[in-house]
Amino acid sequence: MPGLKAPSDYSQEPPRHPCLRINAKEPFNAEPPRSALISSYVTPVGLFYKRNHGPIPIVDDLGRYRVSITGLVQKPKELSMEDIWKLPKYTITATLQCAGNRRTAMSKIRTVRGVGWDVAAIGNAIWSGARLADVLELVGIPKLSGTTRGGGKHVEFVSVDKCKEENGGPYKASIPLIQATNPEADVLLAYEMNGEPLNRDHGYPLRVVVPGVIGARSVKWLDSINVIAEECQGFFMQKDYKMFPPSVNWENINWSTRRPQMDFPVQCAICSLEDRDVLKEGKITVKGYAISGDGRGIERVDISIDGGRTWVEASRYQRAGVPYIANDMQSDKWAWVFFQASVEVLKSAEIIVKAVSSEFFYGSHRYSCVMRISWQIHHII
Repeated sequence: MPGLKAPSDYSQEPPRHPCLRINAKEPFNAEPPRSALISSYVTPVGLFYKRNHGPIPIVDDLGRYRVSITGLVQKPKELSMEDIWKLPKYTITATLQCAGNRRTAMSKIRTVRGVGWDVAAIGNAIWSGARLADVLELVGIPKLSGTTRGGGKHVEFVSVDKCKEENGGPYKASIPLIQATNPEADVLLAYEMNGEPLNRDHGYPLRVVVPGVIGARSVKWLDSINVIAEECQGFFMQKDYKMFPPSVNWENINWSTRRPQMDFPVQCAICSLEDRDVLKEGKITVKGYAISGDGRGIERVDISIDGGRTWVEASRYQRAGVPYIANDMQSDKWAWVFFQASVEVLKSAEIIVKAVSSEFFYGSHRYSCVMRISWQIHHII
């Protein structure tokens, strides 16, 4: 693409924060220490997890950069950054999460493939840009459209990023048209993160942000937007990020029997303790995050120190000094919720944290600890 190119090697990678835990060097995939996640409600850009599939694209001439909007539309267009900047600017606070977050813990139960993430392939940021619904109106698609006159039902995002899973082709993903054209879904073509232009790792100059949905659908380094009849046929839509029963393995898997994962489930993670922490008996403060997809709030977070026999309710908060109420207008619907509780830990304890969404779905994070309280993730639901 004129103005934005994908390098053929890793010689021009951007600098990164030194505290990041590197899970893969080329392509660069890294996450912060889990304790860093709860140090700030809005995750600093340098500590936001990095998920990449190839060398980081480079802008060599922003004035020549264009995003094409094509497919089953009435009026195909090419938009420059100037065109996008002229559209109404919207700002949302939204948590993005890699679909593989916590994969290392999953592999302790049953081996799974992919980057070995701990619990920190997640971050919360303030995103600003144009609403996708406004952009699609420029090509003749009204808001709240489920289909176009030409039969388009999905919106595909294609990146400049090249990846081996696509045999050297571009990374791509899609969302339903009804979601893309719904202003309340807050899907953005974002050009700012935490009040500053996107940096290279996070999609400069333009990326998609689909709040409440796994990060694999929030395509970075946007090249084109295609309105299509069927969902995207890319690797990460069709042969990854799908949910199967325990009877399925890599030998008998049939990818076509399951739909791509979109909304992420309710979940929570302890961030104030590491797996190998050794603590003395007594009072400790357990802190972490809870999150649910599709804008569902967190109704409750409970903590048990005896393997689930008894529970205490943790306090929940987002911004300091602002009471958190699930699904309240004053709360950030697309963002994580922090929790904390003081508990008395004895010589033998099993700590479980359980989050309940506003739809009363459950997610948990469990630790086993004995005597001097050496921590070990035991199970994830």
